[in-house]
Amino acid sequence: MSNNSDPLFTQYADTDFTDAKPVAEVPALARLQAQHGGKSRITMRVDTATLAVFKARAEMTGGNYQTLINDALRQFAQGQTLAEVVRETIRQELSHV
Repeated sequence: MSNNSDPLFTQYADTDFTDAKPVAEVPALARLQAQHGGKSRITMRVDTATLAVFKARAEMTGGNYQTLINDALRQFAQGQTLAEVVRETIRQELSHV
């Protein structure tokens, strides 16, 4: 498991973006951002062990750990209980059989 989830990180790690335009000033990027709207970039601190669990689950499923964290936060915000999440997951998995 890598420390950085972005595979292009090393390619652009040393690039100087100080003269880069904001997304709003580049029409194609602004349209792309609008299409994927509804999300906000945040910075937050998470326990190392908690993050490791999400990264491991993402690696096992071939997913993205940020998406898993977002899903967990959404479920909490919607007041879903663990039992409801488990039931829904089982229903989804059984529908694929």
